[in-house]
Amino acid sequence: MAVSNDLFVQMNKEILHAEAIVRPKLSFWQGAWLRLRQNKLALGGMLIILVIAILALIGSSLTPYSYTEQKLLDSNQAPSAEHWFGTDELGRDVFARIWYGARISLFIGVMAALIDLCIGVIYGGLAGYLGGNTDNVMMRIADILYGIPYLLMVILLMVVMGPGLDTIIIALSATGWIGMARIVRGQVLQLKSSEYVLAARTLGAKVPYIIRKHLLPNTLGIIIVQVTFSVPTAIFAEAFLSFLGLGVQPPLASWGVMANDGIPSILSGHWWRLFFPAFFISLTMLAFNVLGDGLRDAFDPRQRR
Repeated sequence: MAVSNDLFVQMNKEILHAEAIVRPKLSFWQGAWLRLRQNKLALGGMLIILVIAILALIGSSLTPYSYTEQKLLDSNQAPSAEHWFGTDELGRDVFARIWYGARISLFIGVMAALIDLCIGVIYGGLAGYLGGNTDNVMMRIADILYGIPYLLMVILLMVVMGPGLDTIIIALSATGWIGMARIVRGQVLQLKSSEYVLAARTLGAKVPYIIRKHLLPNTLGIIIVQVTFSVPTAIFAEAFLSFLGLGVQPPLASWGVMANDGIPSILSGHWWRLFFPAFFISLTMLAFNVLGDGLRDAFDPRQRR
């Protein structure tokens, strides 16, 4: 059978360009940032956190009053043009105390999260990579520590070390790293049998090098997500301890201390003393949680298009 030219159709340039791959190549981090930008709720949470952090640094300078300045004649004044958030029972400006307390609360939350990050990543990474009996022993130790009642540990540390900022951070970090360690261990158990890890071991790479160069970079996404959830957890724990009188001591102020001081004022109608610290605790926790949800979706490979 003769082949005729009528059996063929000449393609024009438009059809050829239609088959071309026009989407630019994106790295893992570029794709994650692109997905995060599309999440308006997560961006809103990030903006709220940024605004609160900035006000924690400069908020006290926006008012002429100091967070420790007492004026008994101005006690329990309602919010006004002079005192934007009102005053407490000692005449101290609540606005200045709110933003000074934000420094303490955010500092405790961030420091506790960073300590959890360091201990949890190292402990969980070693347990997951070494495996076997080493993994069993290390995780059983973590389970025992996790079973110690939280308030009992805080009270014991208060007795031994005395109340203070350092004691709260140590108490929050004593068992807070266990959740991070479990997550990192689970990820390392999945990744250590990958081809690139086996190739590195075959070429003689040491365990610290493999963990640092191959395993941790591939678990970094879920680590970042866990850190964003650890910060609000630590902030709420500090507020809870301060509410019980086990938190920071005067003259320091935190949102938990202010909420504890504001409870008796509800019956007397001084609602602003409890409202503002409770509002910023809730707002900060909500912002970190929605940001964490957004980061989790952004780092999820199944969300790629």
